[in-house]
Amino acid sequence: MEERYLNTSRRSQGRRAAPAQSQPPRRRRDDDWDDDWDDRPRKTAQRRRSGVVGVLKGFYIFLVVISAVIVAVYIGAKVMIKPPEQSGFTPPNQQGGNTTPSNGGVSTVDPDATPAGLEREKGVYTIFLAATDKAGTLTDVMMVMRYDTNAQTVGVISIPRDTLVARQKGNPHLVYGGGGVEQRIKDVSDMLGVPIDCYVKVNIKGFIRLVDYLDGVDFYVPCDMNYDDPEQDLSIHYTEGTRHLNGQQAMEVARFRKNNDGSGYSDVGRTQTQQKLLVALAKKVLSWNNLTRINGFVEIFNDNVDTDLSLNEMLYFASQAVNLDPSTGVETATLPGRGDGVYRGYRYCYELDPEGTLELVNRLINPYSQDLTLDDMNLAKADKYM
Repeated sequence: MEERYLNTSRRSQGRRAAPAQSQPPRRRRDDDWDDDWDDRPRKTAQRRRSGVVGVLKGFYIFLVVISAVIVAVYIGAKVMIKPPEQSGFTPPNQQGGNTTPSNGGVSTVDPDATPAGLEREKGVYTIFLAATDKAGTLTDVMMVMRYDTNAQTVGVISIPRDTLVARQKGNPHLVYGGGGVEQRIKDVSDMLGVPIDCYVKVNIKGFIRLVDYLDGVDFYVPCDMNYDDPEQDLSIHYTEGTRHLNGQQAMEVARFRKNNDGSGYSDVGRTQTQQKLLVALAKKVLSWNNLTRINGFVEIFNDNVDTDLSLNEMLYFASQAVNLDPSTGVETATLPGRGDGVYRGYRYCYELDPEGTLELVNRLINPYSQDLTLDDMNLAKADKYM
C-alpha cells in the first residue's frame, strides 16, 4: 500500500497538461509511469524523485526495525516481569473472636489449613508498610495496604503502635517486643486474620530524603503544634493551615502527637496525619514529571528501604502503579478502639473495637473473595480500663 501511494504521487506531480491534438495519445505501458510530455527535464526529475523515494524507503525500513525492537522489548518485559506469589492463609492463634488465648498465644491450628470458603482474589496483594523511629530500633509506624492491580484501588489501614496484642509475656503493646518487622508482621496477621504477602520498611532518613527529592510537599497541618523533646532532638512548632513542607518539616509533622501542655491529638490522630501525608507524597511520586526521575528514587530506595520484595516483584508493582490515580483510587482508615486499657498491669493499651475493626478489614484490606468473621481474628481484650 505504501508503494502504490508513492507511485501515484510521482505520477500526478511529474505530468503537465497534454497539448491539444487531433490524435489520441499513444497507449502507455506499465513501465511508462514516470514518462513526461516533455522529454527534456525527465532525467533530472527522475533522479530527484528516485532520491526522495530512497530516503522514504530507508525511513520506512528504519521505522519497521525500531517497531520490531520495541515489540521485542515489550514482550520480553512482559515475560520476565511476573506477578508475585500470594501468601497462603495464616490462621490466628485463637479461633474464637476477641478473647485472649488460654495457651499463652501458642497456635494449635494446622498451619497449612485453610478455612472453607476463603479463597485469595487474583491480582490482589497485601503489603505491610512500616517506618522505624529515629534510632532505627522500633517499628514506629505500621500499616497494612491492599493493592488490587485489576481494579487499580488501594486500601490502607493504620494500626496504632500501642495496639493490644495477646502476649502472655513481655510488653503487650504492638510496637514493643523482639523479632523486628518479621514479628510485627506475624502479630498483625494473627490479630487481623489477613495474610501478608510482603513488607516495605523505611527509616526516617529515607523519608526526609524522598520529600526533599520531590522538592517538598504541600500539606494541611491539622492543628497548632508546639512540642519540644531534647532527648529525641525534636522541636516541632507549626500553626494550623496549608504549608509547603521540606523533608525535615514533613518528618516532624508526621511524628507529632501532642503539645507540651497536653493539647493536640492522640496516637490515632497521628496515624491519620501520616496517612494523608503518604497520599500527598504518592500523588507527587506518580506524577509524570517525577516518573522521569526514576534513578533518584532507586538510589533513595536502596539506601533507606528494607524489603523482602525481589527486583522482579518491585518492577511488577512499579509497572502497575503508573495506572493508579491516588486522588480516587486510594482509601485510608485507622483501626478504631480505646486507649485506656490495662492488660497484665500494662497501662494505655489500645484495645481494638471488634465490630469496627472487622468492618474496616473487610472493606479495605481483605484479600479474600469472601468476608472474614471475628472467628478468623484474634483481638485481645483488656483486663480493665483506667
